[in-house]
Amino acid sequence: MQRSDFFRTFASAGPQLRAHLRRLRFLIFVLLLSVIACPVAYSSDQTKRILLVHSFGRDFKPWSEYARAIREELERQTKWPIDIMDQVLASARVPGDNPEAPFIDYLQQLYAAQPVDLIITTGAPAASFLQRHRDKFFSAAPLLMAAVSQSRLQLSGTRESETVVAVYNDHVAAFESMLQVLPATKTVMVVIGNSASEKRLREGLERELKPLEGRIRLQWTDDLSFEEVLKSAATLPPHSAIYWYSLSVDAAGVGHEGGKALTRLHAVANAPIFSYDDAYFGRELLGGPMQSVEESGRRVASVAVRILGGEKAGDIKTPASRFSPPKYDWRELQRWGISESNLPPGSTVLFREPTVWERYSWQIALIVAMLLAQAGLIAFLLLEHHWRRLAEVLAGQRMAELARVNRFSTAGELTASITHEISQPLGAVMMNTEAARIMLQASEPEIADVREIVDDIANDNRRASEVIRRLHSLLKKAPFELANHDLNDVARETIDLLSKVASGPRRTRE
Repeated sequence: MQRSDFFRTFASAGPQLRAHLRRLRFLIFVLLLSVIACPVAYSSDQTKRILLVHSFGRDFKPWSEYARAIREELERQTKWPIDIMDQVLASARVPGDNPEAPFIDYLQQLYAAQPVDLIITTGAPAASFLQRHRDKFFSAAPLLMAAVSQSRLQLSGTRESETVVAVYNDHVAAFESMLQVLPATKTVMVVIGNSASEKRLREGLERELKPLEGRIRLQWTDDLSFEEVLKSAATLPPHSAIYWYSLSVDAAGVGHEGGKALTRLHAVANAPIFSYDDAYFGRELLGGPMQSVEESGRRVASVAVRILGGEKAGDIKTPASRFSPPKYDWRELQRWGISESNLPPGSTVLFREPTVWERYSWQIALIVAMLLAQAGLIAFLLLEHHWRRLAEVLAGQRMAELARVNRFSTAGELTASITHEISQPLGAVMMNTEAARIMLQASEPEIADVREIVDDIANDNRRASEVIRRLHSLLKKAPFELANHDLNDVARETIDLLSKVASGPRRTRE
């Protein structure tokens, strides 16, 4: 086919082709719209609604810390979008014959048309409430009970739609660890509130601590207001300790949230504070073996994900969480003067203040480097100065040798002059000596002339001796020395030397 025929055929088919392209664009647009809309519909259908029921309130420790850890782990572990709704069992703090009835009516009306996929309770009061009343409004939803003591839970009464991730608080082990750290302890103040739940906690703790009777004296605070607790903690006898158990409602009916009560107690207490749960750990507690909030949160979230994935809650059996290895606050150890050698084996010491090196390592390293650099520079300069002095000494020695060689050379050049300089006075001495002998042989010698001759002999002898001395000084090997000389003296000596050489030998007396 010719190229022109091809273009004519394409042009004739143009309208049909454009129609097909429009339909294709429309189909692609519909497909993209469906792809975008499908995840939204999928997410809406798959969102998991979780009801989190708190025992006393959202800020009551330790359950508030467990709730926080459970939330964080659910966000991390779940593959579905989750919607967590919080409800507070405030009736646990309110005395009365039937304080739960209004709360039950509220839940019935609130969730009648909004079923939930899972109920999670934190603490024994919330777990007990749901076990007793869930048929009225949450009969179909599975129940997961968390942060509840194994001794407080009637496991025989759980249903197929219920499971529990309990904790086992070994208070005897906690007290034994306390006595190991403080072996002289005689009195332990047990801080506990006066709510109905806390009264049951005291009964259970008293039974559990029976083996320690006779070793320590327990001082309970459930019949005191918190202000009275503070006064008592400030006046404890020597060799005392404080065991923080639970203080939600004191004897005056006042609730205490968020660990603020523990902070105030720590400020006035005259004894170290211990506890069974690390929800309180981080400033006020000395430490010891305790329940791990983070580990419990991971276990609860793992069970919750399995239930949301379709497993039956009653088929999931989880052993109770036990104390984690002991850990201690270094700041509290320092405050109370407790040696780390008293701690149980395997203990971890946290919040240790960094040493000066750990805190200012790079500054110290920089200063040391600068000092070393300066010391190296000073050492190099001293060594260079030493080398320079050695070089100067060697140079002086070489100059002295060169001067001596020059003197030898000069002496060789002046040999004739030196010979003349020496022979002239010696000849004169000889002549004067002969003349003196002749004069002394006369019958009447002239003593004055003889005396003059002797003087001449002495002068000529000194002249010869001076020539020899100076020649010896010129030729002897002596260190190079710098000395001051008077140019006038040098000129006079030179003139005297040259004049004697120029005058020739002196005549002797006839």
